[in-house]
Amino acid sequence: MFDLTSIDHLLTTTRSVRKRLDLNRPVEPEVIEECLDLAIQAPSGSDRQSWHFVVITDPELKKGIGDLYRTSFMSYYEAGRKAAGENAPKSVLAESSLYLADHFHEVPAMVLFCYEGRIEQAGPAAQAGIYGSILPAAWSFMLALRSRGIGAAWTTLHLVYEREAAALLGLPEHLTQAVLFPIAYYTGEDFKPAKRTPAKERTSWNTWNTRRENE
Repeated sequence: MFDLTSIDHLLTTTRSVRKRLDLNRPVEPEVIEECLDLAIQAPSGSDRQSWHFVVITDPELKKGIGDLYRTSFMSYYEAGRKAAGENAPKSVLAESSLYLADHFHEVPAMVLFCYEGRIEQAGPAAQAGIYGSILPAAWSFMLALRSRGIGAAWTTLHLVYEREAAALLGLPEHLTQAVLFPIAYYTGEDFKPAKRTPAKERTSWNTWNTRRENE
């Protein structure tokens, strides 16, 4: 029997960590490898297990990836600011995201999750298949890190410059980059569950927008 209290706590308090990443404490390579070994127990389409992981610890490579991320993030951020109005107050999320963009290259390690195959021109089933074969492992990796006191932020903005990142890291052309984690031990105490719209408000039973009987 599982300890549901502990498991539910892990699932509801695993956050994207930005400001609370400890930029000065190394993350042991053995711990990263241990978490990756747990991650590959996740399902993959047809059990192909065609995932690849790139752990980035070299300072120059981290700077290069950080520069790509920061450039992409600032374009995204400024577009949002323009849409909201220049005088709109910054949200807590915006503040922490700006902090991460500024310090991205300072994290002890980054881990890039990739999968074999390119599906830009493929249909919905092929696209769902390839991302459905790598993202479960990525989430398991994030949970494994969290259980060991290590924080991570789920990021994809560097993919605006995917080809540049691939060239920097020497990735073959047939790989699809899926998610990039800046990781570090986190500071402070525990995390709290996030405020979410109740699932039942977004759940249909059998047909769209049909609520469960006797709800």
